[in-house]
Amino acid sequence: MMTEFSCHTWAFNDLTLPEALGTIARLGFRYVDIGSGASLNAARAAERPQAVAAEIKADLETFNLKLADLYLMLPRISIEAEDKRQADMNLFKALLPFATALGTPGITLSPGLIHPADDLDAQDRTVAALREMVKQAKAAGLPISVEPHLDSMAATPEAVLKLVQDVPGLEITLDWAHMICQGVRTKDVLPLLDHTRHVQVRQAARSKLQTPFDKGKLDVDEVLKTLAEANYNGVICIEYMKTVGWHGMVEVDAIAESAQLRDALRDARDRLALEIAGD
Repeated sequence: MMTEFSCHTWAFNDLTLPEALGTIARLGFRYVDIGSGASLNAARAAERPQAVAAEIKADLETFNLKLADLYLMLPRISIEAEDKRQADMNLFKALLPFATALGTPGITLSPGLIHPADDLDAQDRTVAALREMVKQAKAAGLPISVEPHLDSMAATPEAVLKLVQDVPGLEITLDWAHMICQGVRTKDVLPLLDHTRHVQVRQAARSKLQTPFDKGKLDVDEVLKTLAEANYNGVICIEYMKTVGWHGMVEVDAIAESAQLRDALRDARDRLALEIAGD
């Protein structure tokens, strides 16, 4: 089993992007997920796509890293305010030349900010926006997936499956921590795997979206076995974050926790490979 592991730059968004990439490389990773935000200015990337992509590609080459995914945080695609919703959609379209020049294997998006149940048009707005974004990305040759995350229009397995059904061509970036935090069992995650393009993991527990390794409920052996049985061939990204307090997210040492989870995943991969070879 040759599963590769990535590390997300959001774990180090207090650093510049080159500093974050250097830290990830020194941790022994050969793949990286890059997300918009503190260390990647989306507006600048949209205005100067070729130049910004060239800068990042040079840094990736310097640190011997390959890009596993690009996360563009554009959560306003679900909101009622037309100008703000359109602004995020326009920014996405403007970022496609950057994403193409960067050579990303795909793009992850938010499925939009959650709305009250009595906002009956929120689902329609989200679907319409994502259909247009998938169409634009397809024309650029880029796969698009949404992350089912808390406080979004697709927080649960059922909600994201409906979104995938309503938006042809849309895939899933599955963050296991958001499932664990909600108490979603592995058997209820299985229906998502046929649509999963990318996977993110970190230690989490019920009502705690991020925990230290020894307090978490992520079973790395179960995750890898589940993904292998689903014939998932993509990269698995270790994604620690600094949004402390969000759904019980605990502050952790990103370097130490990323390294510990990295080692646990590698060991689980080796055990699974031996098990498969024995069969």
